[in-house]
Amino acid sequence: MSLASHAGKFAAPAANAAGQVPLIGLAPAEMQAVMAEAGVPKFRAKQVWHWIYHRGAKDFAAMANLPKDLRTALAEKYSIERPQAAAEQKSSDGTIKWLLKLSDGQMVETVYIPEEKRGTLCVSSQVGCTLTCKFCHTGTQPLVRNLSAEEILQQILHARDVLGEWPQAGEKQSGAREVTNIVMMGMGEPLYNYENVSKALKICMDAEGLDISRRRITLSTSGVVPQIVQCGEELNVNLAISLHAPDDELRSKIMPINKKYPLSALLDACRNYPGLSEQRRITFEYVMLKDVNDGDDQAAALAKLLEGIPCKINLIPFNPWAGSEFETSDDGRVRKFAALLERAGYDAPVRRPRGRDILAACGQLKSASIRARKTDH
Repeated sequence: MSLASHAGKFAAPAANAAGQVPLIGLAPAEMQAVMAEAGVPKFRAKQVWHWIYHRGAKDFAAMANLPKDLRTALAEKYSIERPQAAAEQKSSDGTIKWLLKLSDGQMVETVYIPEEKRGTLCVSSQVGCTLTCKFCHTGTQPLVRNLSAEEILQQILHARDVLGEWPQAGEKQSGAREVTNIVMMGMGEPLYNYENVSKALKICMDAEGLDISRRRITLSTSGVVPQIVQCGEELNVNLAISLHAPDDELRSKIMPINKKYPLSALLDACRNYPGLSEQRRITFEYVMLKDVNDGDDQAAALAKLLEGIPCKINLIPFNPWAGSEFETSDDGRVRKFAALLERAGYDAPVRRPRGRDILAACGQLKSASIRARKTDH
């Protein structure tokens, strides 16, 4: 299926349940054009934009510098709503996972990971996933639909709401933030929803939007080669590749997308990613599967495969989930694998699992949408 056909078949709703037009997710010019149709002048549209992304307004009534009758009219026609938090779980390590209910009842998971010098928000791009990677819990949930740019941004806005990041009335925006980094590593394959992901990330990076530097945004893909090129040219955010195998035979077994975009094509796109340098490297993610991809020979093959690409290799201990056929590599095996890569000249940190006790770790996200729907019928 082409990307255009995929986008059409799995499109997000264009309006909410009340028939209101979402303003979140519209580019500044789009917002001005949409509101101009209702007779709202350009400067008022700019004020609304500021309230949404700088002040965190959840409803039009809070927009104190807009006339009261205009606020009432806007509330009838447009939406700046947040998703409903159907559940919130907090891990013993401080990680927070939210199950967010969207306007059509579908659900996605979003994870906040606090660290000493930064806070990372793991954002979803689809309800479910189409890729069926064998080791990934999300891959066991069929793709329901893409998320709109609004729904991608709503996850960030929700996190900032909960963490109290918006300035209070009369205050200026503080430079201190809990959410400093965004990673498109949640449910779904971001590059199969490129148009909406792109719109959302451009608003994230806009100095008048959420004002998050592109150097603090990472997009993770399983290897949708044509859109890797497009992403590099248009967004140039940090790139992470879900690699997980050093050869085509094994990668095709555990990641079916490799049959469409084999390693030669994938790594060629990586070598040509704009701005790639030793100061701005690609991250290759490699989940450690016991007796599957963690042998010494496979470490040597991986080192050879990535030769000449400025990169680091994140080694990720497999995060188990019920029904999985895989086991986590032993700690000693992971350390030796890392040592072999480091001896070959690579930076190969072992990622410390976060949020395992609430199924919020890498590869564990899976929304309750389908289970809930089955229960209802």
